[in-house]
This record gives sequence, C-alpha cells and structure tokens, in this order.
Amino acid sequence: MSTIQFPSPQNHILPHQIMFTYPQNSSGKPSSLKRVMGALFGLAVGDVLGVGVGFRSGDYFGDCPVTGIKKGGTQSLNPGQWTDNTSMCLCLASSFITKKSFDPYNQMVRYKWWYKKGFLSSTGQCFNTNNATRQALDEFCRRQETLKKAYHMNTDEEVDDLSLEKVRAIKKFNLKCGSTSTTGSGVLMYLAPIPLFYFRSPKDAVNYAGRSASLFQDNIKVLDACRYYAALIVAAIRGEKKERLLDNHFYEDHRSWFEAKELHPEILRIAQGSYKRPRGYEDGIRGKGYIVDTLEAALWVFCYDNNSFEKGFSDAVRLGENNDTTAIIYGQLAGAYYGYQQIPECWLRQLYASSLIACVGHWLHLFGQEQSPTEQESPKLRPKESIPAKNHQRNHQK
Repeated sequence: MSTIQFPSPQNHILPHQIMFTYPQNSSGKPSSLKRVMGALFGLAVGDVLGVGVGFRSGDYFGDCPVTGIKKGGTQSLNPGQWTDNTSMCLCLASSFITKKSFDPYNQMVRYKWWYKKGFLSSTGQCFNTNNATRQALDEFCRRQETLKKAYHMNTDEEVDDLSLEKVRAIKKFNLKCGSTSTTGSGVLMYLAPIPLFYFRSPKDAVNYAGRSASLFQDNIKVLDACRYYAALIVAAIRGEKKERLLDNHFYEDHRSWFEAKELHPEILRIAQGSYKRPRGYEDGIRGKGYIVDTLEAALWVFCYDNNSFEKGFSDAVRLGENNDTTAIIYGQLAGAYYGYQQIPECWLRQLYASSLIACVGHWLHLFGQEQSPTEQESPKLRPKESIPAKNHQRNHQK
C-alpha cells in the first residue's frame, strides 16, 4: 500500500517535496477524521503563530489580539514555516505510519535524523532544540555505539535499521535517555500523534503517551501531564462534550483509561480544575516552561476561548513568556475538539507543507483503526461531516 514516501535523511528532501498518496478509503468515521486532522493542524498553527512573539511578557501584548501569522524567530522564518515542535510531531507520526505500531526505538532514530540531518524540518536544518531534547538525543547517539558493538555494525544506517526486538535483546541498552529531574514542557508539545493513532483504544493512548515522554524526561510529573492530556485529546476525538472534558471529575470518570497508580498530586490538582480562574493572567496563569504551569495555561485557554480558535490562540500568545508553547499545546486539544474545519482558513493557507500534514492525518486515522479493530465507540454526539481527499500521488510545492 502506497502511503507517504518519507525520505532517507541522507537525501535532504524538504517536507514540501515529499511524495504522498492519500488512503483509497478515507471515509471511515468522518467526524473523528476531522478531529484527528484538527489536532495536527492545531499544533502546527499554534507553532507558526508563536514565531516572532515568544518569550515576551503578558504586559507586552496588553489588550491587543494576536491574529496573524508573522515571519521571524531565531531562523528568520517565512510566514507559515514551522519550528522544531511540528518537526518532532511529524517525526513521531512518521514512525507510526511506517511501523504501524508504537516503536520507541524507531521514534528516537527519527528524532535523531531531525537533530543531525534536518529530517522533516521546514528549513532542512535542526534549530531551536531545547536542552533536555539535545542532551537526550546526544545520549541516544552514544548508546547506539553499544548496539553497533553487539551486532558488529559499522554505520549509523545499519544500527538505525535495527528492529525493536533486537534492540531489547541487548540488556545494556536503555531507551530512556533523558533526565529524571527535568520538568519542562517540551514532550507535551508534540504529543498529538499518540492519542490520534490510539484514540479507539484509550488505555493504549494514555499508556504510550507516558512511555513516549519517558524517552526524554523520565519524571513522574511530566509523564502524568502527558497521560492526562492524551486522555483529554482521546475524549475530544471520541465526541465527548467540552463540559465533560473540563469537568472536575473527568479523571475519576475515565479512571479505567489510566493505570492503577494515581496522577501526581500537582497534575491531579489541574485535573480537578485549578486552571479555572476567569481573569487568567491577573489570576496568576502563566505560560512558563515548567510543565505544570504550561498544562494549566493551555487548559485555561481552552476553558475560556468562547469556542473560538482565534480567541484561544490570541489568549495563549498574550499570556506571554513561553506563549508559543502554550499555543501549541492548546492547539492540539482545541483542534481535536473543534475539528479541522473550525481553524481559520487564512491560517491554513499560509501553513507550510499543509498538504503533507493533511495526508499524515489521514494515514494516522486509518492505521490506528487497523490496530484497534474492536474499538468501543463513544456516543455519536455530533453530526458526521465528509472530508474530501484526492486519491492520487502529488508533489506539494510550497
């Protein structure tokens, strides 16, 4: 089955040059497909809206809404070009599409390709890498030397192609390459492909969200923040109402999706509604790098966005500090709930390689269905909507 021809990192092919084919049967469950695509595009739009306005105080923006995609950032990006966050999201998604399962070794290999070769970067180069990500990927590269010795390999290409089974057979090799003390929000920013692939199997989505985060930050607060947020995205895709997503008892009501161990107290406090502070910034809501603050900020935005992407993204940016992070995390949940069709078209038109992102959404939705043949459907709370897909191969030009 022809899908997306993800290139070898050695070929330095830019995302808009990647060849792809939509699934022959893209109908499936149209409302869930709209939401899967919404989460991906919500992440990417939040990413590009944050370019050029990140790390400013909330006072800088005042009452002025943030409505447009601008150029700028550390790489002087063109309007619509995304940063490392969308790149890492696409790396994760490409692993699911290629392997059709959760393969943490393959995920790390693809992140390494991005880090070393600019794989799936909008510029062809890696940039904006945070310390936790850089340190974990450097450690992963060092640990791959153990695999080379064990299997008498000489090249990165050989070791990168190892199966997860062979990797696990080497007891000295540990895939968790990050620190147990870091509590940044980086892993929450590209979480979406996991709940998008596994939304029909909520327990798997929640479990794998934590396991994926542990590759970079094996800290219980980080893992539980990702597990809780994955559950919210799953519930949104499955058609649960916003009131239920924001209910202070959401965690208790969906307890069967989580493992026996309870959420960390700081994450549990958020699940019980600590973000419900109407004045937001004036009430102490901040989009800081600390994952607890960031999660709280993203949920505050979703809670008070008046069911509007424009207001939500504007509010996220106006919180200041790590506002691009807040916008990206908000965009994943908001997109999963409101759906692709509610994102302003003017933003979608400016988004770099948008056709590739759309195709990724189609394949995640389809292959996730194949991995979850006995799903238990949520009540159909919304009318079905059709999603047109062109079933032919194309080369999307910027």
